[in-house]
Amino acid sequence: MNGLSTSALFGRMNALADSTRSRILLALERNELTVNELRAIMQLPQSTLSNHLKVLSNGGWVTSRSEGTSRLYRLATDSIDTQTRKLWHLVRDQISTSTAAEQDARRTRAVLAQRTSKSQQFFSSSAGEWDRLRADLFGKHTDAALLALFEPTWTVADLGCGTGQVSALISPFVRHVIAVDESSAMLSAAKKRLAGHKNVDVRSGKLESLPLADDESNVSLLFLVLHYVTNPAEAIAEAARITGPRGKVLVVDMMPHERSDLRHAMGHLWQGFTDEAVINWMRNAGLEDVRYTPLPPDPDAKGPTLFAATGSKPAVIALKSTARRKLGVVA
Repeated sequence: MNGLSTSALFGRMNALADSTRSRILLALERNELTVNELRAIMQLPQSTLSNHLKVLSNGGWVTSRSEGTSRLYRLATDSIDTQTRKLWHLVRDQISTSTAAEQDARRTRAVLAQRTSKSQQFFSSSAGEWDRLRADLFGKHTDAALLALFEPTWTVADLGCGTGQVSALISPFVRHVIAVDESSAMLSAAKKRLAGHKNVDVRSGKLESLPLADDESNVSLLFLVLHYVTNPAEAIAEAARITGPRGKVLVVDMMPHERSDLRHAMGHLWQGFTDEAVINWMRNAGLEDVRYTPLPPDPDAKGPTLFAATGSKPAVIALKSTARRKLGVVA
């Protein structure tokens, strides 16, 4: 025999000599279960069940782990050797068709249904408070996990980065972030915030003439900054220029509103942007598949409703084909 001694194999065979222990293993092969769940399935006193689990554990048949105040058991499928697995399959084929095993299976389904029922009861009673409960438990930035959808090889340009809040969120998920702003005060605050983010490059520059080369970024963001720009069309065109083939430009800003006070209080140059204007600017910049989507209003927000607009940079071959047509070259 390979790996397992004869005495160890006989020891494991002895653990299976009791049909109840074989039924316990059958239940644990299909599901990870707590002691209380096993008691309900096997219809055994806790002391009897604990003795059986001790024999199975000593024989290497089951493993367990702690989950809060509970201990969950399962069949040790990952650690048993080939001979032991063959032995188990032989016993399982015999025990699985018994009436007792069929009853165990029905009780197992009821136990698992009860698990689901407890979760559903919680959600039924807490649906109205779920957002608050989740925020209290996990914080308000769980949505940042969606940034893991970014490719780790990407370079992201945060245009009009302000104090660097967005750059700091993106930094752990990508290879390189280029944060650009024209305000020296904002850049100073951004450098302090981003000091520990070694993959963030903070640059001074205007959005209408960015300090980036053509195709330098994979994704370019204009996040709540377009309403400060004298010529938004030029800023979008520059964002498209620095974005490489198949890259994305994302604009997040305000929808049209009547809050003229924001011009005086916060220096806004634009009172939001219509879908028609933004889509035209993005298309004129050479972007494709342009979308303008109003964002759900935040009940706690005091400002206008926002939108997200995206456009894709064409592939190189498409750009070359366009250039050829403009030059009158026929393929």
